[in-house]
Parts: sequence; C-alpha cells; structure tokens
Amino acid sequence: MNWGIFEGLLSGVNKYSTAFGRIWLSLVFIFRVLVYLVTAERVWSDDHKDFDCNTRQPGCSNVCFDEFFPVSHVRLWALQLILVTCPSLLVVMHVAYREAREKKHLEAAGEDAGHLYLNPGKKRGGLWWTYVFSLVFKASVDATFLYVFHSFYPKYTLPPVVKCHAAPCPNIVDCFISKPSEKNIFTLFMVVTAAICILLNLVELAYLVGKRCCKCLAARRAHTACWGHHPDCAASSCKHDNVLSGNLILLGSDTHCPLLPDCPRDHVKKTVL
Repeated sequence: MNWGIFEGLLSGVNKYSTAFGRIWLSLVFIFRVLVYLVTAERVWSDDHKDFDCNTRQPGCSNVCFDEFFPVSHVRLWALQLILVTCPSLLVVMHVAYREAREKKHLEAAGEDAGHLYLNPGKKRGGLWWTYVFSLVFKASVDATFLYVFHSFYPKYTLPPVVKCHAAPCPNIVDCFISKPSEKNIFTLFMVVTAAICILLNLVELAYLVGKRCCKCLAARRAHTACWGHHPDCAASSCKHDNVLSGNLILLGSDTHCPLLPDCPRDHVKKTVL
C-alpha cells in the first residue's frame, strides 16, 4: 500500500491545525506509519509460516492459528491508520469548499462586492464544528481499536506457547508463536503511541472549546459593561451599533426617529433574528 498518498493529502492539514494538531500529525507519520512500514510488516510476515504445533494432524496448525490470530496485527493497524487519518481530510475538503464558494462569489459579484469569508481557513462557524468532529472521531477510533486489540490479545501481549484443542486436533496440543518477544515490543509501542494520540486529541479539543468559551464570555462581559454605563439611555452608542449590525429592529413605532445618538428611542426593542 502506498502511504505516500495519505502523507501528501494530509500535509496541508498543518496550515489549519493548532500546535497540538501538528504534534499529532507528526506523531502519526513518524512513530506509527513509519514504524508500521519499516518494521511491523516484516516482523509479522512469517507469523503463519513459523507457527508450529507439536502434531502432524492435517489442518490442526491452521485451525489453531486462526483461533489465536483471528485478525492479523498489521491488518488491524492498517485499518486503524486509514480511519484515524480520514477525518483530517474532511477539514481540507471543507476549506476547499469555502475557497470555491469565495471564488465563485467574487467572479459573480466582482472584487468590490465584499468577501464571504475573510479567511476560509479560519476555524469559525461550520469549519470549527468540522474540526471538533474530526478530533472526537479520531480519538474514538483509536480508543475503539485499543479495545479490539485487548479483546483479541489480552494485555496486548502474545504468550510464547499456546494450548489448542480445536478440531481436528486429536487432543490438547502445544503451539509455538514465532518471535513473541519482538512482536510484544512492537505491539506495546503501537499501543502507547495510540494512547498518546488520544491524549493529544483530547487536549486539543479542550483547548478549542475553552478558547471558544473564553471568547463568548468576553463578548458577554463587553455587552454587559456597555449597557451598565448607560442603563437608562436607549440612544447610547452600544444600542446604535446593534441597530446598525441588524440586532435591533423598530417595533410599534408611530414616528420614524433618525438613528442618531442624541435622539431618544425608547421604542427600540431587542429582538433575536
């Protein structure tokens, strides 16, 4: 499998990621994909050929191997790496969609018509939710695969000798796994790196949510402070700005008072649009 395609597609994610996201991407490619390509496939290349049982009963070794290795480590890791990197592609596709909309808007309305997005790659609005969803999905995928590995291989380790009594084995036979210590080392390494990736995703998620909450609180405090300085003046500059921004509309008014700071406007009411 050509993992260079994924590396080329995900290289653009760094432009839209936080510092934690860049660390996560580097960790995935250096400590997971690279280790998988260079060592893991070679370590598990002879797992079936060197799986030996102390019996000559035809089919016994194949049945015992399938019982203790229902899914190969390398195939599970390949599926895990594919699924864990796909959400990052959603972020790139969302940014590309924004850029395409911005280009069509400028072509249709002209350069003086304004912009739909001041910065298409800025994590605001829908792109913020897409990025948050990608973090939750990546952490969930890694956690699910860690649980699957633990279900198939308790404590993520392989014993040097396993006992098998499945048919057509004549009795309980001993089967020997090839290079169990080496396989255990790489298995634990991949498990630890996956756990670190989950931690980075959760930290980045907490960072984004905390940053958004701080912005919301700052905006609310500024709004409260603005109204606190002019509690009885409906014609204050704060309300004037809200009228201009479309947050205020005129309701139940018989007169059309100009929107000037020195004109009382008690009939102006706050309405959520």
